[in-house]
Amino acid sequence: VQLQASGGGLVQPGGSLKLSCAASGFTLDDYAIAWFRQAPGKEREAILCLSISDGTIYYEDSVKGRFTGSRDNAKNTMYLQLNSLKPEDTAVYYCAAPGCSYSPRFYNYWGEGTQVTVSS
Repeated sequence: VQLQASGGGLVQPGGSLKLSCAASGFTLDDYAIAWFRQAPGKEREAILCLSISDGTIYYEDSVKGRFTGSRDNAKNTMYLQLNSLKPEDTAVYYCAAPGCSYSPRFYNYWGEGTQVTVSS
C-alpha cells in the first residue's frame, strides 16, 4: 500500500493550488482518506477527511470555505483544492488512510508529504 502526495509549491497569498494523493495497492473508493499538514515547529494537524460516500469532515475551522477534498476513482487519486491561500497555510501537506480521525496516530498509511509555501 502506497500513497503519493504531490502538487505543492510556492504561491502568493490569495492564490490556489491543487494537491494530489495517488494510491496504489488498494482501491481508494473503498476507504475514507484524510489530509493533514505540519508547519515548522508545530504538530501535525488534521485538515479534513473525505468519507466513502464523499462527505467531508472538517477538522480545521480555518480552512472551511477555502479547502475542498475530492476523489477520482478512475485514477485512484484524491485531491485537495486549496483556495484563498494565506501565509499561515504554509506547511508540509500529507494524505493518510484509511478512515477518518483527527489523530495522526489513527492512520496506518501516509503519503510522503508535499510542501506548500504561501509567500509574496
